Amino acid sequence: MEVGDVDVDIGANPSAEEGGEDEGVDGASRKVVDIIDAFRLVEQPSYTKADFMGYIKPWLAKITEELPEGERDDFKAKAQVGIKFLLGKIKELQFFTGESMDPESTMVYAYYKEGAENPTFLFPKAAMHEVKM
Repeated sequence: MEVGDVDVDIGANPSAEEGGEDEGVDGASRKVVDIIDAFRLVEQPSYTKADFMGYIKPWLAKITEELPEGERDDFKAKAQVGIKFLLGKIKELQFFTGESMDPESTMVYAYYKEGAENPTFLFPKAAMHEVKM
C-alpha cells in the first residue's frame, strides 16, 4: 500500500495551464504494509529463543488467568503447539506491539512464507478482544 502524497491524474492538461510546467509530486509517498500501518504496529527487536521464552511464559500465565475455567486446558494445549511453531521460526520472525509499546500486552508476529511478497501475520486469538460495530 502506498501512503502520503501520490500523483493523481485528474485529466487536466498541465501545458495549457499558466506557466506550462508540470509541478508533479515531491515524492513524499512511501510504501507500507497495510496491517502495520492500519493498526499502528511498532516493530520490536528480534528475540533469541531464551529471550522469547522469558517473555512468553509470564504472558501465558496472564492470558490463562483471564480465560474462563473451562477454556484453560484447551488454550494451554493449543498454546504449546503455537509456541513450538514460533520457536521454529524465531530467526525469521518480526515482532510487533501496538503503538503504546506496552510490554504487558500481546505481541503480533510476522514472517514471510517461501516466495511470498507480503508477510503473514499471526495474532494470538486468546489475547484478542472482540469489538462489535
